[in-house]
Amino acid sequence: MGVDLPVVWALIIGFGLMMYVVMDGFDLGIGILLPFVRSIEDRDTMVNTVAPVWDGNETWLVLGGASLLAAFPLAYAVLLSALYIPLVLMLAGLIWRGVAFEFRFKADVAHRPFWDKAFVWGSYVATIAQGVSLGAFINGFKVTGPSYQGGAFDWLTPFSLFTGIALLAAYALLGSTWLILKTEGGLQRRMIALTRPIALTVLSALGWSASGRRSSTRASPPAGSAFLTSSSLPPCRFSFWGRSGPCYAF
Repeated sequence: MGVDLPVVWALIIGFGLMMYVVMDGFDLGIGILLPFVRSIEDRDTMVNTVAPVWDGNETWLVLGGASLLAAFPLAYAVLLSALYIPLVLMLAGLIWRGVAFEFRFKADVAHRPFWDKAFVWGSYVATIAQGVSLGAFINGFKVTGPSYQGGAFDWLTPFSLFTGIALLAAYALLGSTWLILKTEGGLQRRMIALTRPIALTVLSALGWSASGRRSSTRASPPAGSAFLTSSSLPPCRFSFWGRSGPCYAF
């Protein structure tokens, strides 16, 4: 039996994205939690816990994106056309956050608050952009043949905004649990106190999202169905959940 390369590549991409969410999630979560900690010493401790690994964690995102381009160029073209604005915002947030991370260590006392704010805003922008992109992907995109036919702001919906806010809570949960493992004393107690409401928020968001999507999902082809489009087919809706018209989604 031959090797099914599309399935193998799909697993590689899925693994890369999963590792990015887990590894860079707690990294971004520390930036999300930074405004909730006032002590300069505690803030230094929070940032120092990820100093050796933060830039390496983002390599998983490069793996997922490069693999998608190499293995599924049509899907890559559709996704980037549909999500151009949130993906650019995500990259801008990650770049600004990375710059703030490095300059924060070299800044004097007078300028450190500025870089703290830059680190926080970069983390928030990157996380919300990732969540909005996920929500837009779940909702689906308008596709005619191999081309994206939707508008520049079709990604902006109430559901995509909800997933953006929910991802903030999810990354904050990863960040707080990471700090519980890596710190002690007052900072650890502060993270334990924050973890309880954050965990409840994440669970509530998951429950609402699952119930809402289940009630709105129509009959759809089996998961993992092929991406069947051609220039001769009428418009369809490229969607993670289902189909509209004669051509399927991923």
